[in-house]
Amino acid sequence: MTVRDEREPLDPRTTSLYDYALFRHGIEPDGAVPRKGFPLPDGPPPPEPGRKDLTWHQAQAEVTDALTPLLADPDPVRAAEAVHLRVAELALTRRSLRAHTARLALADADAARRTARQLIRTGTDAAAVGVGMSLLIRLGEPEDVPCLKALGMLRGLQDAAIAALDPLDRQAAALLVIRSHDRSEQLTPLTDAITSGDAEATRSALVSLPDESQAMWLARRIAEAADLYGLLRARPQDAELLALTGRLLHRMADQLDSRADILDYLPARAGYEALVRHADRLAPTPEHRSLLLSIALDLHSGPAVLLNWRPGRRRALLDALDRLLPAAAPEPVPADRQADWFRRNRHLPFTRTDAGDPPRWELAVVHETADSSAVETRILIDGIPLVPALFGKGRANPPEYLLDNGRLRAAAEPREVQLCEAYCTEGCCGALYVTIRRDGDEVVWDGWRGASGPQPPAYRFDAAAYDAELERAERDHSWCWPARSTARLIAAGLRDRPELTARWELSQYGIGTDWRDPDITVVHLRYEPSAPPPGTGGRLYFSWRLPDDEGPPGDRAAAALRRLETDDPKTFADFFGGDDELAEALGYGTAPPTPQA
Repeated sequence: MTVRDEREPLDPRTTSLYDYALFRHGIEPDGAVPRKGFPLPDGPPPPEPGRKDLTWHQAQAEVTDALTPLLADPDPVRAAEAVHLRVAELALTRRSLRAHTARLALADADAARRTARQLIRTGTDAAAVGVGMSLLIRLGEPEDVPCLKALGMLRGLQDAAIAALDPLDRQAAALLVIRSHDRSEQLTPLTDAITSGDAEATRSALVSLPDESQAMWLARRIAEAADLYGLLRARPQDAELLALTGRLLHRMADQLDSRADILDYLPARAGYEALVRHADRLAPTPEHRSLLLSIALDLHSGPAVLLNWRPGRRRALLDALDRLLPAAAPEPVPADRQADWFRRNRHLPFTRTDAGDPPRWELAVVHETADSSAVETRILIDGIPLVPALFGKGRANPPEYLLDNGRLRAAAEPREVQLCEAYCTEGCCGALYVTIRRDGDEVVWDGWRGASGPQPPAYRFDAAAYDAELERAERDHSWCWPARSTARLIAAGLRDRPELTARWELSQYGIGTDWRDPDITVVHLRYEPSAPPPGTGGRLYFSWRLPDDEGPPGDRAAAALRRLETDDPKTFADFFGGDDELAEALGYGTAPPTPQA
């Protein structure tokens, strides 16, 4: 008879969710937890209650009025029973309840903590238990970890468990995150090894993770779950582990769409120190050379700068990497994308100027990686990267936007400039703006809009130094590769000759390189007919792709501009979408065709 057969089923009406979670885990022969967690005891939950007419502020007021007095009750049993009743009466979703509970002002934190513990240990309703878990996000203590880990095995309670565990047990929280997000199950061997407590198996699973793994966006959680720094400290000369550490640190420093994970990884500074100290153990391969240069770029101008470094320590790490990395090839390396990326970026994190160290105002245009089209204009004030310090929801805007159009130039007339837009667009999560003006012999940045946290101060720069640095950055195109140069030259040509697209009732809304293949130049065009077919309207979008034919960028751009003089791009560019009725009326259909040159 199996363990499963020996256990009597539990009554979901009287059994706490905590006991139920332990029971479900105990009857699993291999102790495994499903990726989505165990189902709640009553089976698939009914649709959650919700009140669509209720605003955020109204819901916050209702939760505050309903729960605040209950959480001040010194009797946790009585208070927990009352919370169960009031939560049912509020008829809010569990997510909404947790969000508003986490913001409650508590008159008696100790009483609220006792009630939260009573809720998570004896609660039978997921919404009420979620209230208790939300309170423990700020009130939890180490003794709450076992209960939170158990509840995290239940479907629908993982997010609350992760948030409550994060301040208490990073490894437990990280394992929950990985288990609930690893859709491809690429990380199952790693989580199994971590759960077993076998350090050697954990190390083997870690170094087996492929660079292109979709799970690598979980870099911080992987490092936390596996205790990466502990493994590295025990094996400081393990070259494979060192390389993995570099990959994970670099991925954590990527600020693609949210706050960079490197800022929340507690052993970040120690990880960088260990990596650089033993980097000579890495084989001198092109991959390791590029990895170490990427780390240097992160330490020079990326979010890693914001870590709490000891004075002079970050510069010392950069100096050590400068000594370790070989010199760059003097000429372009067109047949080797990675080698050419290294050649173009080798100088950037190590160059010192005569304007002080760090200079008051500095621009660093960074091409992220050889296989990426991402380029950002990193703005540093007193050595601090501005966008991650003030916004943290995406990369800074590219040089084509900030430099090629002269947006950062200062004049007596104030100009508002967008420095960064959230990856999901400004309409979703905002953007960072500053107003730039010249005031006598100074340039002033103030009038901030969209910054996270307190309003930033006004920054004043010596106008001569400001102009000199801006002119240097505008002249320096070392970040640019041939396809990107072609794109910039086409964009400049269309700025000078807008009639080339206007004659076809087109306007360009973006010229760059394909995000999947940086060797392809892409011209994005918008079509808005002046006389649309009856009953239609709106816009259509086209994408003209120019694969790299290894010709000089100037020649390729000139040829593209000449073609626009005689050929309507709507006849040869790829239809990319837009208004369906207009597209159908003009014979374009609704699905983009196979991309072609």
